Amino acid sequence: MSTPITAAMVNELRQRTGLPMMECKAALTHVGGDMDKAIDHIRVTVKGAGVKRAGNETAEGRVAVAVDGGVGAIVELRCESAPVAKNDLFVAYANQVAAAVAKHNPATVEALMATEIAPGKTAADGLTDLIGVLRENMKIHRFQRVTGDLFGSYVHHDGTLGVLVVGSGSGDPEILRNVSMHVAAVQPTPVATKQSEVPAEVVTKELEIAKAKAEATGKPAQIAQKIAEGQMKTWYAENVLVEQPFVMDQATTVGALLKGANLDVTKFVRYKVGEIVK
Repeated sequence: MSTPITAAMVNELRQRTGLPMMECKAALTHVGGDMDKAIDHIRVTVKGAGVKRAGNETAEGRVAVAVDGGVGAIVELRCESAPVAKNDLFVAYANQVAAAVAKHNPATVEALMATEIAPGKTAADGLTDLIGVLRENMKIHRFQRVTGDLFGSYVHHDGTLGVLVVGSGSGDPEILRNVSMHVAAVQPTPVATKQSEVPAEVVTKELEIAKAKAEATGKPAQIAQKIAEGQMKTWYAENVLVEQPFVMDQATTVGALLKGANLDVTKFVRYKVGEIVK
């Protein structure tokens, strides 16, 4: 039974062999869509064809952000080396892809590959062209699209870290950019925007840890309970965005900063190149 030939498959074979797209598609078609058999077919039929290993690491890359009206998008592209991640062509392609996510709302990376990023050119076409010029394995790793009233964003100068913040209110949106810089810089990275948004299983786990630590002090039950409550308060202050001390002014919290500016943050997305997402 043949496997449908997708643009992603053709692009992968193109990356691994360096052959033109049409030759790659023809090879896949000849063997019914089996990647390994297509490579064997090329090795037999194309003199001097080289094959890159499929597992080439793509731990370098960059994050790009785009905002289009009431829509924001953040994407992570990966490549093999830092010089390519900083190349102007790679940067431009990342920005095109982010803009396409915001405009077209693709559901998956595969759907995004088939999405137009320029007149007559899909993301897959652009990636193929880029690989042809820069001669390095690269891929669109992940993306997220969000909607809202206001946005703030920050991308680190080398592109390895980016944050997109979604907000509302009547204040200066520049404050939201400052909050996105806070999310990029603060440690630990916030687990949620507000207390009410912390996953229940995380609260349960942290509360159990706090109670166990409090009971280990040997204090009476009522005092131990107060100690546990205090530890949870500290945990929230360290891990919930609006309760964290603002990195640019430790005397105030992010929540107080937003309130004073007549703003609210409803969501944030933080991408770091190469991070393992569970």
